[in-house]
Amino acid sequence: MPRVLYAFLLSLRARTLVLFVGIAMLLSGCQGGSSPSAPPSDISTTTASPTSSESVTPVLAASGSPGVYKPADANGRAQNVPVPVMPELAKENSKAGLEAFIGYWYATYSYAIESGDLTEWTKITNTTLPVAIAHSDSVRQNYIEGRWLAGGRLTTPVVDVTWINGAAQIQSAKVQVIQEAIQYYDAVGTKGQADSAATNTADAVFSKFVEGRWQVADYGSIVG
Repeated sequence: MPRVLYAFLLSLRARTLVLFVGIAMLLSGCQGGSSPSAPPSDISTTTASPTSSESVTPVLAASGSPGVYKPADANGRAQNVPVPVMPELAKENSKAGLEAFIGYWYATYSYAIESGDLTEWTKITNTTLPVAIAHSDSVRQNYIEGRWLAGGRLTTPVVDVTWINGAAQIQSAKVQVIQEAIQYYDAVGTKGQADSAATNTADAVFSKFVEGRWQVADYGSIVG
């Protein structure tokens, strides 16, 4: 397959995705005024404007990564990438807890993009989803045979949860996802393919609280 990082998370460039029944309500909430906040189908250069003003910043620590952090560049892979640490709040079955968890979930994929390590992201994701398989395969393909990525870090300035009180079902959220431009390098340091531009997109994320913890049950880009 082409070694292209599908924007997930980031920007999460999922081409096909079966979403849950609750998506109709979620997508209807994305439309405001004459200009919809969700991006069109070509999401690589569009700007998303979800409605919430809340910002979730995951906690980062150098756990398991001794030494000084150095981002990847043309000379080599990132070094000592800070491993995301789940905030205590993200362990709560509450609206605030889910907002914190979603921020952490994106941080684990951002970490995977920089390091090639999908361990933490895999623990909290339904990895049987076609989109999740595509994203995990994308990271692995870009870190085999000495390859690496530079850039591509993700931030989530807006996490807007639609909370259903007392529900044991899936909770939905709209998320603004900003991703840096990405450069792709082969083992000898040459460009493996054309750079991917920076993106600012909107995602739908569906999560479920199972056995005392949150897990992402489904997700994808909001279009239309």
